[in-house]
Amino acid sequence: MAEPLLIEGVDEIETRDDDENDLSCLMAQAARGHRVLLAGLLAEVDLYPGQERVMAALWDNGPQSQNALAKILGIDVSTMTKSLQRLERSGFVSRSPCPTNRRISIVDTTPAGDALRPEICRVLTEANRRMTQGLTPEQAGVLSSLLALVRDNLCPEAMAAAAARPAGGNLKARPIP
Repeated sequence: MAEPLLIEGVDEIETRDDDENDLSCLMAQAARGHRVLLAGLLAEVDLYPGQERVMAALWDNGPQSQNALAKILGIDVSTMTKSLQRLERSGFVSRSPCPTNRRISIVDTTPAGDALRPEICRVLTEANRRMTQGLTPEQAGVLSSLLALVRDNLCPEAMAAAAARPAGGNLKARPIP
């Protein structure tokens, strides 16, 4: 199996074998595999990929306007609209007019949405288990650090959004007591 040669400060990454192990190809394949895995696991709880992040943002930050939620998650408002429509149809969120500006809707979780929290934690724990299968805890930690660095290199707005989140923010996959 070909292993990429990574040298700090180089403009190109050389591979020993074929283009199948090119860094861009590996990144795209891993991202696609993650999305397929997550979609399958989230379907078990009647969610689509990305909706778990909307729920986590509401749990972490409390009721929010649609625009505020989109900003917290770093996604387009139209994408947020579709996600909220689906979540509302499923009974997981509700929208109500803002008391100070009736043109703005405030999104909040419903009791059914709050009941999803342990299920979403279970799904994310299982996704992480499958993604890191065969890795030691140390390797999984290094992988996480490296992916965060790549994300920050490619998406500087993600760094700004992460810095703006409260300290305990983001739903992380962890064992459920």
